[in-house]
Amino acid sequence: MGYYYSAYVLFFLFLVRTVPTSTAPDHFLKTLKSPKPTPEAQEFFELTNPLPSDHLTPSCSLTIIHHSFANTINSPPFSTPYSPPSDCPPPWPRVVLELRVSSSGDQYDRIAAIWLDGAEIFRTSTAEPTESGIFWRVRKDITRYSSLLYEHKINVTMMLENVVNNIYTGVYDVHVSFLFYKENISPNGVRFPSIISPNKNNYELVTSDLGFFKTPSDLIIPICDDGKRGYWFKVESESDVHVKRVRFPKNTLQVVLELYASFHGNDEFWYSNPPNSYIRLNNLTTGRGNGAYREVFVTIDGKFVGSELVFPVVFTGGINPLFWEPIVAIGDFNLPSYDLDLTPFLGWLLDGKFHDIRIGVDDAISFWLVNANLHIWLDHGTSKVKAKSVVYNNPALTIERQEAFRLLDGSFRIKAKRKSEFAGWVKSKAGNFTTIVSQEFRVINLIRFYFNGTYKVVKQMVKAKRDSRIRADSGNLVGRAVTRRRYPLTVITSTVPLPQKDSLGSKKEDMYMLITNVSHALNERRINGDYWSILYNRQNSEGWMKVRGHSVLSGEASTWQRYNYRDDFGCYSRTVLAYNGKLIGDNTTFSCASST
Repeated sequence: MGYYYSAYVLFFLFLVRTVPTSTAPDHFLKTLKSPKPTPEAQEFFELTNPLPSDHLTPSCSLTIIHHSFANTINSPPFSTPYSPPSDCPPPWPRVVLELRVSSSGDQYDRIAAIWLDGAEIFRTSTAEPTESGIFWRVRKDITRYSSLLYEHKINVTMMLENVVNNIYTGVYDVHVSFLFYKENISPNGVRFPSIISPNKNNYELVTSDLGFFKTPSDLIIPICDDGKRGYWFKVESESDVHVKRVRFPKNTLQVVLELYASFHGNDEFWYSNPPNSYIRLNNLTTGRGNGAYREVFVTIDGKFVGSELVFPVVFTGGINPLFWEPIVAIGDFNLPSYDLDLTPFLGWLLDGKFHDIRIGVDDAISFWLVNANLHIWLDHGTSKVKAKSVVYNNPALTIERQEAFRLLDGSFRIKAKRKSEFAGWVKSKAGNFTTIVSQEFRVINLIRFYFNGTYKVVKQMVKAKRDSRIRADSGNLVGRAVTRRRYPLTVITSTVPLPQKDSLGSKKEDMYMLITNVSHALNERRINGDYWSILYNRQNSEGWMKVRGHSVLSGEASTWQRYNYRDDFGCYSRTVLAYNGKLIGDNTTFSCASST
């Protein structure tokens, strides 16, 4: 059906006079009205793996936020006090955040986050509502934040900047609950990285996976802003690097930095941005420049300690908003966070002094929202541990940029790679353990413009690997966690102008047809000791829309998605198909017959 769109466009472009739209893809608002609106609100969803706790009834639940986000632009975030539920006090083997949202009317998608005592625990974006209304539900396991969940009289904060006026009428009604489970869950498909974890005065070696800790950290320190406009830092340029001063406890055994990042404004489609030379020589007015490479980096006292090439989430107003109903794009409702193991650096962090932790984005333009959490495990048997950093191998980023263009047509290629390795040992009551952390990634990005800049093809592939190993004094490997990720992305946009005068010869507002095709995926393989897991999550979307300015007047779209997850406990697979906003195919299986 939709795979003939591109061929159709190539033919049609020869028949009509074209206009350059070299900044596509873009962000749009659905304004099309159904002649027969459905009487009931429609449920939207993001395809993901069920939580291990979903089949259980929580021991208790606590309503954290019940608030309507209307015209909240330039306002302080919503904040409310939190204390653990009195009817089922800690400890809890599992805690889950449940978000429920509903909205109706016309509205752009919005970014939102929830912080607990300044530490981000959840980042999400909204779907664009319809006249009849939409709703959705998201669940996220937040057990790793238990050290904060145990605290009394702290604040829960939510930021969701929205605009409501006579044009943008959608209000987001938000309900957030914490679900507490007393039953000890044996998760199907959830295991944990190799860390040395103290259990008060008894020490045991546990196997976990960075980001899903079996034994939550003893302490969480937010790396964040002051909270007046949310706790995230707003990065508006490549030189806009934000800093937080931190003093690490001298009895720290392990520290992991959890990084949150999202991209907006002129960098919402950073992977499609042309170089500044192309914009300058063609006298374009767009602010979407600096090329198509972005890397979020972290330094401590000016020394590089890790970085991340973030997954390119497409928000629900992006490229073609008709794609993302009722199936939203990968990561829309639960944006991923990224873990950097900083344990190898404890040799110079445990000196009792303050250290500057900085977060920035290479080549960034306005704007990115970033912040982080330090998860810290302590040795409860002593006030001070011995540690030493023994390996710091961080070759500079290797990046190649090629460009060849004439007027509005041409091609731009970026190849980049980085490889680093850090190691350090910590002497604890359980023994002397050395942590070796290596990271490597490669990215290839290719952008091509055809037909006076009206036909644009973006292809990107990111390959990344993280390897964390723990060795005992004897040299034996006592724990290992390896994560491999692949982010393939293809975006094709073709712009065709429509007649600008009506039958009487009167000029109409500028309108055009935008034909779009998006294919992207999140593929991940994890090996943690004897445990392994594989995730294939792919979406293919195609369609067209009639546009005036940034408003979608009409169009057709389809989205197909397959989500496959398997590990040594079992499998989960779901395949869905949506056409013109309706779910027309949905198949779920727990069979392991196929992994792709």
